[in-house]
Amino acid sequence: MRRLLLSVLGGILLGGIIHIAVVFAVPYYANRDAWAQMHQFGRDGQFHVLPIPEPGAEPLASLDPRMVQAVCRFSLVGGPVRIGAALPDEFWSIAVFDRRGRNIYSLNDRAADRQQLDLAIVTPVQMAQLRQNPPASLETAIVLELPVDVGFALLRLFVPDDSQMPGAVAALQRASCSGKL
Repeated sequence: MRRLLLSVLGGILLGGIIHIAVVFAVPYYANRDAWAQMHQFGRDGQFHVLPIPEPGAEPLASLDPRMVQAVCRFSLVGGPVRIGAALPDEFWSIAVFDRRGRNIYSLNDRAADRQQLDLAIVTPVQMAQLRQNPPASLETAIVLELPVDVGFALLRLFVPDDSQMPGAVAALQRASCSGKL
């Protein structure tokens, strides 16, 4: 009986120590989400071309070395975000992620059926306001209504051979990610 009581008391004590350690660790890990990690590539509201993935030195996990990638962090708090790019004839895709890094939308050149990317990202409230007075500039845009305040977009271009790398990088550098509709 005494041994059982000591085991239970030891378990409760150990559980309490673990609980306290987790509570103190939460602030450290809470601000290390995917959106915060994207800040390392540059300021918000513009695309930043990521370094070409090298074995053991990838800027992000699971990047394809035959793709050139650019990332743009955005906030919808100040208004909608417009993403635009003139992209080459090779395969391209764009993925929009929420703050935690979950893919909430993706599109590629075959689904868009065009080489000119024109995407507007809005919150449900902003969408309701746009429906009341839609700007003419949104007639050709793909408008995404997403329930997020912040997120990031990852634009990817396929580069079939290294001679096309400069053109692909230049296309990503010209891509826009701004709050102007």
